[in-house]
Amino acid sequence: MTSNQEQYNKESMDVEKINSEEIKVDEQSTEIEDTYKFGWSNYSEITNGRFAMLGFLAIILIELISQKSFFNWVGIF
Repeated sequence: MTSNQEQYNKESMDVEKINSEEIKVDEQSTEIEDTYKFGWSNYSEITNGRFAMLGFLAIILIELISQKSFFNWVGIF
């Protein structure tokens, strides 16, 4: 066997060993807090992402309704 094949066989055996072992997950680590915190937090990132999606959808609707690009509609171009 070549060294690449030996390395691949070793890695596949390691993966099988990991998959066969029971993996314990701490219950506290799986909980996601859905409360407001000041600064960079999971809740803030989700909220900002949702507002960004709504803003992008609004721009698309403006372009469809006015038949102009958003920049022309705003007066930039």
